[in-house]
Amino acid sequence: MTINSSTLTPRIAIIGRKNAWSTEILSEALADKSASGDIVELEEISYDLKNNEVLHPNLDLSSYDAFIIKKMGNEHNANLLDQLALLELLEQQGTMFVSSPLKLKLVMSRLSCTNRLHQYGLPMPPTFIGSNIDDALIWIQNHGPTVLKPLYSTKAEGMVVLDDKINARKVLDEFLGKGEKIIYLQQKLNLTGSDYALVFMGSQYIGAYSRVSDGTEWHTTTKDGRRYEAFNPGQDLIDLGQKANNAFNLDFLSVDIAISEELGPVLFEVSAFGAYKGMKEGCGIDVANMVADYTLSKVKREANET
Repeated sequence: MTINSSTLTPRIAIIGRKNAWSTEILSEALADKSASGDIVELEEISYDLKNNEVLHPNLDLSSYDAFIIKKMGNEHNANLLDQLALLELLEQQGTMFVSSPLKLKLVMSRLSCTNRLHQYGLPMPPTFIGSNIDDALIWIQNHGPTVLKPLYSTKAEGMVVLDDKINARKVLDEFLGKGEKIIYLQQKLNLTGSDYALVFMGSQYIGAYSRVSDGTEWHTTTKDGRRYEAFNPGQDLIDLGQKANNAFNLDFLSVDIAISEELGPVLFEVSAFGAYKGMKEGCGIDVANMVADYTLSKVKREANET
């Protein structure tokens, strides 16, 4: 890395979507610190592997000291793994990322995320993963109301509650008929009407907020009118979130936790891209500004070490 931290401000670009709220406020935060804040959409990046060149129609990508991965696309699907592989090519040339594309792979799929959480012994709702409908129906019968979850989705999109054997078979037949290969089921636990996002930057806990249901839906996603509120977790929940944070070792992570009547605290998933709006509206915390400062500090620290 060539910057001189005593005289120059690093140049930071964002992998994001133009006109997306969270991407734009992060861009503004970087620009306010004279750190560029240019937005690069994944579709704009090409590679000439023979000449080891990274191409962009308008920008010299080699001129940036780091890239923040904020938003990879308008849809959450398996194609994102291939897009991460493209960013790995840039990372292999020595470019710093917040967070590393290689590490982000673990959070992109609900299955890989679940595997990681389970590997680290973190509490989750009882979960079924497989492809056999008959096995899935037996599991539903034994566990009561169950939530079918696509491996790639956000804000509860595509999730369906199954509580009737006949209806469940029809839904699962249609689900696999769309080309899905893996049935992912979780027991529908009795929650308090809220779930919580605990947010970490590097190894540090920075705050938390709750998503509060209005009682009209089984989930608490804010997509359909639920709201964000400030949340002050006890040390036990912070420690649980920290354990999840350590499992992924990303620069930025939010950990979704709920309190169930049956099992106490449970984790559903983690996210490396969200939490900006929840922290802003729920807690008044400007995460974009914090991420900008964190990235600048990380770049300068590495420059000094080299």
